[in-house]
Amino acid sequence: MCKILLWILIAVYIAALALLAVGTFGLFGQETDPLSGIFLVPLGMPWHFLSDYIPESMRVYVGVLAPLINIGILSIICRALRRG
Repeated sequence: MCKILLWILIAVYIAALALLAVGTFGLFGQETDPLSGIFLVPLGMPWHFLSDYIPESMRVYVGVLAPLINIGILSIICRALRRG
């Protein structure tokens, strides 16, 4: 069950990154949308609160990479549950 949830989270993260790319660069004839990265916010939720303490030039990177922290934590939990 844990492994399935991990792969679902990874798939949703990739889909959110794709929507960010489409909305930011106007791919496939879409208009550019400043809110195209909003789907990344809930995926990296606890870490987005730390963006107030990060320089403004780095906030975009934190927003894109924050879900990777949750994916890493979930993979560690899955490994621990498999061993125990």
